[in-house]
Amino acid sequence: MMNSEDTDYKIVGVDLGGTNVTAGVVDGDRITKKTQVDISADESKEKVISEVKESISNIWSGDIDGIGMGVPSLVDSKKGIVTDVINIPSWERVHLKEILEDEFEVPVYINNDANCFAVGEKYFGKGKDIENMVGLIIGTGLGAGIIANGHLYSGEYCGAGEFGMIKYKDKNYESYCSGTALQEIHNIKGERLYEKAENNDEESLQIFQKFGKELGEAIKTILYSLAPEMIILGGSVSNSTKYFLSTVKQELEGFPYQNLVDNLQIEISEVENISIYGAAALYLDYINK
Repeated sequence: MMNSEDTDYKIVGVDLGGTNVTAGVVDGDRITKKTQVDISADESKEKVISEVKESISNIWSGDIDGIGMGVPSLVDSKKGIVTDVINIPSWERVHLKEILEDEFEVPVYINNDANCFAVGEKYFGKGKDIENMVGLIIGTGLGAGIIANGHLYSGEYCGAGEFGMIKYKDKNYESYCSGTALQEIHNIKGERLYEKAENNDEESLQIFQKFGKELGEAIKTILYSLAPEMIILGGSVSNSTKYFLSTVKQELEGFPYQNLVDNLQIEISEVENISIYGAAALYLDYINK
């Protein structure tokens, strides 16, 4: 398999957020150019498309091999159609792959942001030598991307890996294992909770320990479903992992297949600009198949 260190390529990675679009040129294993453009999220579909094009044009050169793009939405990755994009009401159904390929005349690959995180870690992060892994984003919600047999597995409409939506207790895992859960259950933002834990606030430490137990339950479901070699944690709440990883591991002690637990590595993402690298990695994953 080709990896990011022995290949001559230039890829534009694009990350679409709710307020801006960020793009960068990934040349080998480095980002050599980067730009960010504010988007008019409440305006027309065409207006936002023009802003996406602008972000790419800002860093464009004639030797770009392809474009990868991550979006917070459902995606038909085969046709490159995105639907119901979060925070952009006008993007109910956009034939984004076709639009960008017509404009820039290179191959374009589109997927959701959680899948981009996972494939980015596979090609540029701690998952380089791992065949079966899960990238688990603990941020506002709980999202996941799956690497199976060395490649991204998205399922139909990129719906694979939605572990946060699985029913748990009275709601679902996302309602107990996310930044939103910290606010709704404990009335505190994850950043503030981290600050208090850094000052040895006992209540904050206990909240994180409880959070770890809930996350441990979610990871059990991942083990039952996929039996990965590695889970890489990302997202804003993952910055606090040192305060809840021990209770995650305690929760896994009762798992009935301990050989899976013994084999499992739980790592924290350390890749800066992973959203750009992850989008670019969509291109790599395609040409490696």
